[in-house]
Amino acid sequence: MSLRVTCPRAVCDAVGPALVDGARVVVWGKPSFHPGRGTLALAVVEIRPLGAGALLARLEQLKATLAAEGLFAASRKRRPPFLPAAVGLITGRASAAERDVVENARRRWPAVRIVLREVAVQGPLAVSQVIDALRELDGRPEVEVIVIARGGGSLEDLLPFSDEALLRAVVAARTPVVSAIGHEQDAPLLDFVADVRASTPTDAAKRVVPDVGEQTAAVAQLRGRARRVVEHRLDREERRLADMRGRPVLAAPARDLARRSDDVAALLARSRRCVHHALDVTGRDLVATRARVRALSPAATLDRGYAVAQRAADGAVVRDPAEVGPGERLTIRVAGGAFPAAVTDE
Repeated sequence: MSLRVTCPRAVCDAVGPALVDGARVVVWGKPSFHPGRGTLALAVVEIRPLGAGALLARLEQLKATLAAEGLFAASRKRRPPFLPAAVGLITGRASAAERDVVENARRRWPAVRIVLREVAVQGPLAVSQVIDALRELDGRPEVEVIVIARGGGSLEDLLPFSDEALLRAVVAARTPVVSAIGHEQDAPLLDFVADVRASTPTDAAKRVVPDVGEQTAAVAQLRGRARRVVEHRLDREERRLADMRGRPVLAAPARDLARRSDDVAALLARSRRCVHHALDVTGRDLVATRARVRALSPAATLDRGYAVAQRAADGAVVRDPAEVGPGERLTIRVAGGAFPAAVTDE
């Protein structure tokens, strides 16, 4: 007898990546039997993976939860310092991961200071010991970056580095954390919450400290570049100074002053001529004006034989004979002076 199994797509999608060829699963379904054809069918309602498949399913669920909270976001990740004062290292006791990190870090920067904390990296004590070491190193101000390192292993061996408590402790740490768990193909959830993911412990050493040889070469290159820039600037300024010194105004400044002195003398002579001419014209105009004023003045009239009669009492000028009466005394003013007079009856 054959068994026909049908499974809705939504049920399969709920299992996630654990549902692959060869995976061991437990299936819940509704059976049905067709007597006419003698066939048995099973309509699947739920699928649950077993063994590694179950672990993968739980990890995927936890991964989705943490991603929804934004713990994997690149915006919350911090960049380690260029040259940390001290590097915290959390790894197994006398492990190959410890040797790879320490030796490569000191090869790159011999003066690097490593603050080592040896913990269990698998088994039931691993999570608590790693969390305690992380919190201790995070509380030390001289430790500016923390590396959590472990060599490769099976899914079960690396499971502590996907523990939710450890992941949230890494997120809460104030010091940047570098994840260096296993090899390139290993991907514990610590890789996603850490500030920096290193493919191997050796790669972690390269990411936390610079290479002294590379930095020395870079400094030498920058010094050479700075020297060339300064020399180019000095050469350019020397050429500009030579060009300025070669200009006529600086090469022979007295020549320009002499030319300007001649111009000033010419302008001074011209101004003097203009002033003298203006004075001559003004003098002639003044003489003519004085002549006209004299010709129109009363004294000139008196010089021509005219006289002015004034009443002696008040000095009023007599313009009409009716203005005076008999016996009234007058003052007669002529060109040579004045004399008294009286009005007769006639």
